[in-house]
Amino acid sequence: MMAARVRCACIDIGSNTTRLLVAEPAGDGAGPLRVVCGQRSFVGLPQGAAGEAVGAERAARLAAVVATQVALARDHHASRIRVVGTAALRRCADRDEVVAAVQRAAGLPVVVLSAVQEAALAFAGATHGLPVAGDVPIGVVDVGGGSCELVVGTTGAGVRWSASVATGSGVMTAQRLPSDPPAAAELDAAAAAAADAFAPLRPPPVDLALAVGGSAMSLRRVLDEEVGPQALRDALAGIVSAPAREAALRLGLRPERVRLLPAALLLLEQASAVFARPLALGMGGLREGVLLQEVARAQRG
Repeated sequence: MMAARVRCACIDIGSNTTRLLVAEPAGDGAGPLRVVCGQRSFVGLPQGAAGEAVGAERAARLAAVVATQVALARDHHASRIRVVGTAALRRCADRDEVVAAVQRAAGLPVVVLSAVQEAALAFAGATHGLPVAGDVPIGVVDVGGGSCELVVGTTGAGVRWSASVATGSGVMTAQRLPSDPPAAAELDAAAAAAADAFAPLRPPPVDLALAVGGSAMSLRRVLDEEVGPQALRDALAGIVSAPAREAALRLGLRPERVRLLPAALLLLEQASAVFARPLALGMGGLREGVLLQEVARAQRG
């Protein structure tokens, strides 16, 4: 069938990492995607997500990473490749220059997603193939480096509510958690800032809440499938008990990722509170949503 032959790639330029995912539909295309290749690079663009300039040097590094990932996608015979940017490119002061540098190096257009587009794609990727009825309300929180997207919808009707919180694990770490490990006073201030950022949100009730994004995937090393407030607090205490490099060895993660986890845990705690549900760690997100969109476009011809 045509769906089984479509192999697509998404390169997601985030505030913390730039990630490549190459995948194709599994079986008849009705179930989850089959991953062919995945690769990530920690470029780090928190200054862009905070509204500052990325700068020519960091833009050149990002452009080289994206060009390498495009080549890797082609090596894996991806017939369609999309490059998307999220909060770091949405907000950076030199957005046009950064996008132009990446496009020149990669030879492909870069689509800077709006917060609404990012939320919808994350929801699609998180809920595709989920074994729930089409009318069950589902909440999704995508904790990124520069923002958190929260979405409520159903698999049958799609998104019915979304909101974007203008902080993420990278921005919060840079602005509020400079020590390694973070000091108690820093953690208290970051927790208060996270609570303030989420306080205005009033999502519709949900029966299931999913956490997605790079930090959520990393938390599989320290958390069970369902994550309540106490589990998040216990995980935070364990991670901040040692410097990131030491904790990274214990958890089998990169130190750059471990430095972001305290902020991510504080943000996830607030997301759980506004959804009034413990969070389940999702299996897909933005990249999967982009790939599903590309598969659908290929099928339409």
